[in-house]
Amino acid sequence: MAELKRVYLDNAATSWPKPESVYRAVDEYQRHLGCSPGRSVYRDASRADQTVADARHRVARLWDAEDPQHLIFTFNGSDALNLAIRGALRPGDHAVTTAADHNSVLRPLRFLEDAQGVRVTRVPCDAAGHVRIDAFAQALLPKTRLVAVNHASNVTGTLQDVPRLVEIVRRQAPDALFLVDAAQSLGHLPLSVREWGVDLAAAPGHKGLLGPMGTGVLYIRPGVEERIAPLRLGGTGSQSDEDRQPAILPDKYEPGNHNASGLAGLAAGTAWLEERTPAALRSHELTLIAALLEGLRGIPGLTLYGPDDPLERVGVVSFRLESFDPHELAGLLDLRFGIQVRSGIHCAPRMHAAIGTLELGGTVRISTGPFNTLEDVEYVAAALRELSRAP
Repeated sequence: MAELKRVYLDNAATSWPKPESVYRAVDEYQRHLGCSPGRSVYRDASRADQTVADARHRVARLWDAEDPQHLIFTFNGSDALNLAIRGALRPGDHAVTTAADHNSVLRPLRFLEDAQGVRVTRVPCDAAGHVRIDAFAQALLPKTRLVAVNHASNVTGTLQDVPRLVEIVRRQAPDALFLVDAAQSLGHLPLSVREWGVDLAAAPGHKGLLGPMGTGVLYIRPGVEERIAPLRLGGTGSQSDEDRQPAILPDKYEPGNHNASGLAGLAAGTAWLEERTPAALRSHELTLIAALLEGLRGIPGLTLYGPDDPLERVGVVSFRLESFDPHELAGLLDLRFGIQVRSGIHCAPRMHAAIGTLELGGTVRISTGPFNTLEDVEYVAAALRELSRAP
């Protein structure tokens, strides 16, 4: 039997393929550079320093950050979120999050709730995945210290109105830090942390930024670093005569060796995005979303979740097909058609509760990337139509 064409539609988990420049940058660093950044003055060490600096400047520019030194490298999105959440909260503090959020936010907050008496309010979402604004406003207290909001859901693709939520927080809880999880939006559409007015923003490097796994970023608004305690301490190559962690950024939060080859790939991925522009990539994504939603809507027994309007979501589409378990359906799509998608709860149990799929085993999730085509989404719609007719 001929081997099936691979149709990869699991970009919300990690983007694939990467631009060729990403593979070349990682290989070049590993084969021909290979030394530790920030540890010496010989020429190749200086080139390693420049590699990390280039990645930092590129991501900061893409995010419209005020100062590249306030862009902290972590090892994934969860690592960045843990630094923000656990670095900001103290025993007895109050925090607010939402039903749209991922376990990378929910679990650190639950840990702090159990271990340190942090009080957490979890704001519900409507059936389309939008945060309920009335409940959000009611959740805020004068003593709220952290608000964590998911920008784009990894289940429904739903985009939250971050500027509106920031405005409510500034008015009702002026001492609270606002943290946005941009795991599913950074690299997919034009974003500006300055226009948002947020204090903290986190994302992985291996999804929309098209970098390798093992990379992540945390934006810290200038001045906010005074309120964020580091989680890891150690050597930085700076102020090495002191046994206290440097207070300067980014060294305060970046002990030990960087994933330098990963950051070389991240710089290349971000350069690819800059060249094509987030606006153009968003236009391509919207074309795919519209075609996918249109193709799935007419399939008998198929239920779609999330907003109807493509402008209200990123390229993440969840659905269920009557009489199929999500894992069974995902397995059939791979086995019979070579279509690779994700199934289950997607590490976001409260969102599944909001849309009514938690007790049903979750959904099947299609997530597009910049290398997907209209042919890909038409193919998956045709495959699902065929499966829907199966006895």
